[in-house]
Amino acid sequence: MSEPAETANQIDTKGVVVGLVGIYIAGISGIPYLAFLAGIGAIFATKMGADAVRRVCSYGIGTGVPSIGMLALGMGIIAAMFGLALGKMYKAVFIGPIVGLVLALVIGFVVGSLANKIIKLNIPVMERCLTEIAGAGVLVLTGLSVMIAGSMDFVVITEKVITTGYIAPVFILGALGILHPFNASLGPDETQDRTLVHAYSCGAIAMVIGGVCSIAVIDPIAGIISIVIGLAIWYATFMGFVRLVKRDAGAGYVGTGLLPPGAM
Repeated sequence: MSEPAETANQIDTKGVVVGLVGIYIAGISGIPYLAFLAGIGAIFATKMGADAVRRVCSYGIGTGVPSIGMLALGMGIIAAMFGLALGKMYKAVFIGPIVGLVLALVIGFVVGSLANKIIKLNIPVMERCLTEIAGAGVLVLTGLSVMIAGSMDFVVITEKVITTGYIAPVFILGALGILHPFNASLGPDETQDRTLVHAYSCGAIAMVIGGVCSIAVIDPIAGIISIVIGLAIWYATFMGFVRLVKRDAGAGYVGTGLLPPGAM
């Protein structure tokens, strides 16, 4: 694994701060056209989760790379819904994302401790990384849900995200954004900048799909804004990913194209 350009603390700080700020502005302002900010927050949280995955999976977890991404969103959906429901119960919607994040961090630490002390994986960074992955999962899930629904209210999210079935693409794309970047880059030539710029592009795809979902449930213009911004972020970051792939290829690279008919 390459020497990191950004420390874990720097990435975590950006993920948590940008994630929460985006969620709160989009969820409390009541302005549908600002819903895209929650999606941007989810992108930074995706990067936070992807970096934690690269650090823990660099110990040779292998097939655990995709599993750990799904675990992140599994912990995230429990914590996110609990936090939002608690905020609704006590008529303090603003506490929902914070409660969800704290609960996710606790769950992640407990799961990481069990993996090391009971299952005996004995990975030095397991507890911290699973804590970060769980935190990223809840921020991604909450961010995309708030972007689609245009609100942090538990009842609104239940009606516009869960009942409609939009929670399914949110869950799957959120998990892929966290697990896929390292899975696509793993090997002795994996570099942090290449892996994490791919995390941005994966998070942007989730934002685009979330924008498509939001067209039907809040406001067509708000949904289109999220789609356009998401596409712009995806194009810029994916082109950056391609550039870094070419850089790290060393001697050269070849675009093979599709296999000819009958080759398989």
